[in-house]
Amino acid sequence: MMNALDSSRIPQHIAIIMDGNGRWAKARGLDRSMGHQEGAARVRDITEAASNLGVKFLTLYTFSTENWNRPAPEVSALMALIIESLEEELFMKNNVRLRIIGERDRLPDFVKEGLDRCVRNTAGNTGMTMVLALSYSSKWEITEAVRTLVQQAAAGTLRPEAVDETCISRALTTAFMPDPELLIRTGGEFRLSNYLLWQAAYSELYFTDTFWPDFTPDCLQAAIADYQNRERRFGKTSEQVAGPQS
Repeated sequence: MMNALDSSRIPQHIAIIMDGNGRWAKARGLDRSMGHQEGAARVRDITEAASNLGVKFLTLYTFSTENWNRPAPEVSALMALIIESLEEELFMKNNVRLRIIGERDRLPDFVKEGLDRCVRNTAGNTGMTMVLALSYSSKWEITEAVRTLVQQAAAGTLRPEAVDETCISRALTTAFMPDPELLIRTGGEFRLSNYLLWQAAYSELYFTDTFWPDFTPDCLQAAIADYQNRERRFGKTSEQVAGPQS
């Protein structure tokens, strides 16, 4: 599969909705927590594989705003697992830096402290950036951006007529990275679930029935191969994309 990929057309930003941990466990007669633990192992595998492929940004939908509505014991277990899974050796060995997006204030203190420590310790790494979307929802993010712009307008530092797409993008929590070229969802569902709605406007979407705990580096490479077989037109015709040589 590696030989089949065009190294010059590796997506610079891949976003993933890691779905299916609970159903993976249920199908095996296991507790849902076992699915989350196995899913955490896949994060390590996919992070290393993406870094080796030359991906610049890998954004993982780790815990959504809506996930706070799950049973309290499951939420507590997920919070603990997030910190247990932050193995700095993985980041340092692969020259990966960590960034976090989401509604940070809702996270437990021990989670915030652990995340801050890992972000701080990996800040000097110069390879791929792994972004964890924690307590994140796109509607929350866009609402926060609108609030920021309204406050700037009220303060007289922003003229309403100056608000455009670029202005909004800069107000989002993802302003530090490009929009994802490829968005992958595992687990057989066909929806974005309030994830990167603004940023995914022209992302190539890849859905697979494979549950996240079974999503291997080979699966990632298959998704990239599918991406490379697509024509990205951005509203243009095929002839326009092809250019003068057509």
